[in-house]
Amino acid sequence: MDLARSRAGVEALLNPSNVALVGASDRPGSWAARTWHSLHKYKFPGNVFPVNPGRETLLGARCYPDLASLPEAPDHLVVVVPAKAVAATLRAGAKAGARSATILASGFEEAKTDEGRALAADLARAIAETGLAVSGPNCLGNICARSKLATLSQDGELSMREGPVALVGQSGGVAIFVNRALQDRGLEAGYIVSTGNETGLTTADYLAYFATEPAIRVVLCYCEGVKDIATFRAACEALRAAGKSVVMFKSGQSDAGREAALAHTGSLAGSIEAFDALAADLGVIRVDSFDDAIEVTEILVHSRAPAGRRLGALSLSGAYCGMLVDAAARHGMTFPPLAEATNAKLRALLSVGASFGNPLDGGFGVLTSEDTYAACVEILEGDPGVDALVIQEELPREPGADRRGERYLKRVEQFVATKATKPVFHTTILSHGQNDHSRALRRELPRLTFLQEGGKSLRALDLVVSRDERERLAEPDGAGAMTPEQVALAESLRQRAKAGGGAPVALNEVDSKALLRAWGIAAAREEIARDAADAVAIAKRIGFPVVLKAVSADLLHKSDVGGVQLNLATPDEVAAAWRKIADNLARHGFAGKLDGMLVGEFVRGGIELVLGVHHDPEAGPTVLFGSGGVLLELVKDVAFAAPPVGARKAAALVARTRAGQLLRGYRGGDAHDIAAIEAAVTNIGRLARDLGDVIESIDVNPFVSRPGGGCVALDALAILRDRVSGRPAR
Repeated sequence: MDLARSRAGVEALLNPSNVALVGASDRPGSWAARTWHSLHKYKFPGNVFPVNPGRETLLGARCYPDLASLPEAPDHLVVVVPAKAVAATLRAGAKAGARSATILASGFEEAKTDEGRALAADLARAIAETGLAVSGPNCLGNICARSKLATLSQDGELSMREGPVALVGQSGGVAIFVNRALQDRGLEAGYIVSTGNETGLTTADYLAYFATEPAIRVVLCYCEGVKDIATFRAACEALRAAGKSVVMFKSGQSDAGREAALAHTGSLAGSIEAFDALAADLGVIRVDSFDDAIEVTEILVHSRAPAGRRLGALSLSGAYCGMLVDAAARHGMTFPPLAEATNAKLRALLSVGASFGNPLDGGFGVLTSEDTYAACVEILEGDPGVDALVIQEELPREPGADRRGERYLKRVEQFVATKATKPVFHTTILSHGQNDHSRALRRELPRLTFLQEGGKSLRALDLVVSRDERERLAEPDGAGAMTPEQVALAESLRQRAKAGGGAPVALNEVDSKALLRAWGIAAAREEIARDAADAVAIAKRIGFPVVLKAVSADLLHKSDVGGVQLNLATPDEVAAAWRKIADNLARHGFAGKLDGMLVGEFVRGGIELVLGVHHDPEAGPTVLFGSGGVLLELVKDVAFAAPPVGARKAAALVARTRAGQLLRGYRGGDAHDIAAIEAAVTNIGRLARDLGDVIESIDVNPFVSRPGGGCVALDALAILRDRVSGRPAR
């Protein structure tokens, strides 16, 4: 993956030598006028050229009729012309020497009209022809504090200081509001990028750029759809290798949300579960609210994730201790009892005979002096059973009102800077705003993390710890090359998919199970019969009772049309079942479409599971595991992982489901062969890896864990798709 090209494009966009404002206007409140004023207000050092063929002067400056007339070659274009003129503007700009452009104009695919889609296609061609690095269209512009570039068309005040956060959003409006929240907390965004429809540069390109920007520690994204998953994956890996973090709010999590995302920018939003599976491998922290995004960013800018989930806490309120314990239970964190050595140190320090709880209530005399407070902090942080320390304390917002608080905070800052080996976090009882005084004080405490409200604080800690836990499960793909038999089968399947011309091609149950067996996933003993007499003979060989099922690639859901008969105990029952299935299929219009009927052993008992692969249009191949059978969609006890799926990831995937609890012998039940289940999960992950270019989906349901050991696929459906001839509808 050529990340250097992505970085070069973003560098040209955000660090231009001059700006040409194409479609310049002095109409008050217009985007063109706002952009002009922002560039001058924040002292962009290069020339800014207004371009409008109908004016000789504009905004107090000479106005040029076209880009060819400028006194120097344009470097960056801000395009505010109607959508119909945008592609031509880019071509003219490239001819005049421009390297990049920001397109504020809208009316492309987001308009959901034939004209809009045609204009979007022409714009894409213009970008490809010219090689321009393009932000947008349908965006609000960008901010780069380092170059003093301010094309973001908004009226609010910007600090315009270089900082550790980069904001990247498909919605410019969202980016503006999030930046205000960051500024209120004293978190500086050195970059604000509004990506719009991403016809040119995508979120992935910006992530690649920030991986090499030394000042950036966190990239906070608002994303409606990842257009270039290969570059996104490579960019996230580069960010993590550089010790940086990606925090992402992704819309389109529900069916209604996906429709709204499509309407807003025309992005193609995929399944949130599939995206989460990929994000887990890449170290991306996906949040469900911008409140969570701010708290997580605060942690990652000023501290780091705890090594584990064991917390120690020092609270100024006994009631708040209880609140923290409740919040910890909700978010998978714990406050373990303090070690006896820790208690002994606290007793000696505070001259109290009793042992102390965790969280520690400051009412025990912790606040009697600054030295006592600092010593308690050091003792709690040093407890061997604690991974991080949480302290209830907020930033004072009035000078002189809380001298004690300021002194205590500065002592903790000194401790964190010189002695602490674990993260230390401050939290508050309630969320609140900051002011100039508290933000100025905050700048004096760069090593301290200030979170707000106990529940939000511990949820944010859970998110950053979970990121590290799941990221550790991602491992290099150690699976060997495919066997000659697998290679031959894969080539055969690719040819079958190609014959579909981009449309889905379903395999019948026999072929689907043959595919599973080739990758080491067992199926029940079974054979295909051509007529009733053949079915009876097969049943005798297999042994009664048996199951009889119709086999046809056109019949995706056999039970819905009476295509399955179970627990057949005699030859007469098999023959009668054949006739009954044939009659049922005829009534539903499937007469003459059968490949035969499958006679298989009737598996009794066990736990019904589901195993599968789904090719998400955004995230790519995704493995799923969980509770199966007829209640699959009702219960929805499933977990997802991105391939490859090694042994540790497979074990974690199974453990995340209620089915995993059943398999381990829930409430005295018999334990099942977990190793066999995990091996099957690993094998279907290999199948997803090896055939990710052709598999649309594989549904193994039910996949049964047998009480005596082992597991078998009782039913399976594989669907192929040629991704060269056509792509799945979204």
